[in-house]
Amino acid sequence: MTETVSIIDDEASVREAVGMLLESNGYATASYASVSEFLAAPFQPGAIVSDVRMPEATGLDLVRKLKAIEDPRPVILFTGHGDIEMAVQALKLGAFDFIEKPFALERLLSSIASALETSANSMRSSQELQELKARYASLSDRQRDTMLLLIRGMSNKEMGIELGISPRTVEIHRTWVMTRMQAKSMAELVRMGLALGLV
Repeated sequence: MTETVSIIDDEASVREAVGMLLESNGYATASYASVSEFLAAPFQPGAIVSDVRMPEATGLDLVRKLKAIEDPRPVILFTGHGDIEMAVQALKLGAFDFIEKPFALERLLSSIASALETSANSMRSSQELQELKARYASLSDRQRDTMLLLIRGMSNKEMGIELGISPRTVEIHRTWVMTRMQAKSMAELVRMGLALGLV
């Protein structure tokens, strides 16, 4: 899937200028006049370039909204001199970068290249986590209990006592857990447990 740089700015001339700059450097772009227009559009993987100060919603609001809906796309903010404090706040909230206007083309292109790399990694991680959650959801309640005790480091005997079943039955559940979670080792199962927030 092609990655797109989404440009959000209430000034059409800025959207056009930035869009032309990016397209002439080989990037696919999409432009939006406001945060609400951007949020209403279909999801496009890539990165977001947004002005900090806009009439309806600021770049700070954008970062907050994206965080709330767990949108993995990195946000680069354009900021005027007086907006630096707001941009720093946005960084603390999770914005990827902020660039002061007027900006150097190299600075923008470098930030976008880094953002797109980060975005690709985030999308991959997000997809892996969704797959992991689906595998975990396919376990029976007893298998989930077994997985939880496994990643706590309990032996089959201890798990049998805890669950009120025989060590042989524990072994069967254990095999199912490893198979369904596609874990090749106990260390991998523990990592999966960490990713799922079970530990």
